[in-house]
Amino acid sequence: MSARFLQIHTLTPYHASLLNRDDAGFAKRIPFGGATRTRISSQCLKRHWRRHDGEHALAAIPGVEMSVRSRETFQHHLVQPLVKTRGVGEALAQALASKLQAIVLGQKEKADKKAKAGEDEADSGDEVATGTDSKQVTVLGQVELRYLLELAATIAAKPTVLAAAAAGGKDAGKKLAEEIGKHLDQKELKANLQALGRGAEGLDAAVFGRMVTSDVLSRTDAAIHVAHAFTVHGEDAESDYFSAMDDLLADTGALGSGHINSSELNTGLYYGYVVVDLRLLKANLQGVDQAGDLSAEVIRRLVHTIASVSPGAKKGATAPYSRAHLVLVEAGNAQPRSLANAWLKPVSKHADLQAAAYRNLGRHVADLDGMYQTGEARRFAAIGPVEELDFLRDTKAQSLADVATWAAAQVRG
Repeated sequence: MSARFLQIHTLTPYHASLLNRDDAGFAKRIPFGGATRTRISSQCLKRHWRRHDGEHALAAIPGVEMSVRSRETFQHHLVQPLVKTRGVGEALAQALASKLQAIVLGQKEKADKKAKAGEDEADSGDEVATGTDSKQVTVLGQVELRYLLELAATIAAKPTVLAAAAAGGKDAGKKLAEEIGKHLDQKELKANLQALGRGAEGLDAAVFGRMVTSDVLSRTDAAIHVAHAFTVHGEDAESDYFSAMDDLLADTGALGSGHINSSELNTGLYYGYVVVDLRLLKANLQGVDQAGDLSAEVIRRLVHTIASVSPGAKKGATAPYSRAHLVLVEAGNAQPRSLANAWLKPVSKHADLQAAAYRNLGRHVADLDGMYQTGEARRFAAIGPVEELDFLRDTKAQSLADVATWAAAQVRG
C-alpha cells in the first residue's frame, strides 16, 4: 500500500544570526515547555523555499510555471500587455482589468485616487475612474493570467466597447464599465477558469496552497504543511552593539563614529517539521502531472531545499547560512505527529547540544513507536553522534540525495 503522508524532520544549527524578526526587530520567540524558544515562522520558511533559485529549486523544474503573488498582478499582467502589445488604450485597459479583478477576486470595483479626490478627470474621457491595486496579495497562475488577458483583448475589440471608450463626457468611466460588464458572464468566466484544470494556479500554489475570496477562482488546499521551527533549548540571545565609521571624518583624526546602534543576535539548534499529503499533492497537480513524475520531482527537490536553504535577515552582517545536521523522512498512513515533544523539556545549555538533542529524539520516537505502533517507514541522513538515535539502529544513515530519492519514490508507492 502506498503511503498517504510524508513527514520531514530536521535539526539545523545556526551561529550568531537573526533569522526571522518580529515587528520590533527582535528575533521571533515562542514559549514551550516552560522555556522561551527562538523560532522561525512557517511563512518565512515557505517563502525562502518557494523563492529559492539555486540547485534543486522548484521553479527550475522543466515545463512548469510558478504563480504570481502580488497586489499589482492585474496592472502588470493585464493593463501593461493590453497597452504595450495589444494596442488597447490606457483608459480601456484599466477599465477591463478593474472589472475582471472585481469579478475574479470577489471585490468591488475601486475608484482611482483622482476620482476619490473629486477631480473631474473622468468627464473629459481621458481617464476612467477605476483602479487595479488590490488590498491583498493575490495568487494567480500564468495559465490563468494568459486566459484573462485573451478575454480582455477580445472584449476590448468589441465595437460597442470601443465606442464607449471613445465617447467621453460625464460619467464616461461608469458607462464604459457597464458596457464591458455586458460582455462578461460570471458563470461562464468561472467555468472557463476551472476548465483550465488543476495546476493552472502555478506549481507553488498547488504545493503551498491558495486561499481565495470569491467562488470564481478555485481554492487550493496546501499539500504541504509547515510548522514553525524552534530551538530545542531555551533562547540564547546577545545584544550586538555596533558602530558605523565615517571614513572622511576618521581620515581627519576626528573621534567618534557616524552611527551607533545595537541589534539582537541568536544562536540555536532548530527543530523543523514538514508534512506532505501525497494524495492531495497529486490531486492538486493532476492537470499537469498525469504520470506522477512531477509530484515525485517536487518531493525530491523539496527534501534538498528544506535541508539546505537558510532563511535569514541581516545576511550581509551575519552570513546566516547553515545546513541540517539531521534529516529524517517518514512515510506512512497514520495521522502525522510532530516530534517536537522530544524537547518539551529543553535541552540543557551546558550539555553536548547535538548529542543531547539526538538522545531526546531517540527516546521520544521509541516511546511513540511502543505506544502507537503505527509502523512508519524511515530513512535518514545525519552527521554527528548518530549512535544516540537508538530508534534508527536498524536503519543505515544515507546521503541526503539517497533520502530525497527514496522520499520521491513514495509518491508511487
